[in-house]
Amino acid sequence: MTEIRTTAEAHEASALPRARVVHCNDDAPETPEVLPLPPELAREPIEEKSEAQWAYERLVLYIQNFEEQLNADEEVAMGLVGAEAGVLQIEGIGYFAPDIVTFYGINEIGARTQLIQHVSQLNVMLIAQPKAEESEPPRRIGFHLAKSFEMQEGA
Repeated sequence: MTEIRTTAEAHEASALPRARVVHCNDDAPETPEVLPLPPELAREPIEEKSEAQWAYERLVLYIQNFEEQLNADEEVAMGLVGAEAGVLQIEGIGYFAPDIVTFYGINEIGARTQLIQHVSQLNVMLIAQPKAEESEPPRRIGFHLAKSFEMQEGA
């Protein structure tokens, strides 16, 4: 039997992510695969987003979720997967449509670092590491990234 949907229902369904996750621990926190998309991200259908934009938006969700689970003395960093380049403490993320995602930050010795990645090669490992200065509050890049979505919505 064919399901009949209104145009609005079809449009809404196209914006819903197709995702799934299974955890070994029943007490595991909810992760982006099972959480609803923020309204700022759901308003534009996935099919209208470039690969880079959609990859960037999902990375923001993963980073924000990861940061919610950190202790006050930890910050998010990124292990550079598949390279001997080490760890990048994330200070910024961007994308250049249709297919480039960029990470900005500093490495473990304090050198300014930038990773430019094609979406077809995207591998990101998030790492909790001690924050740099004991006296400073932890920096939460996920919070700043989510604010940029809110600003886009108001524009």
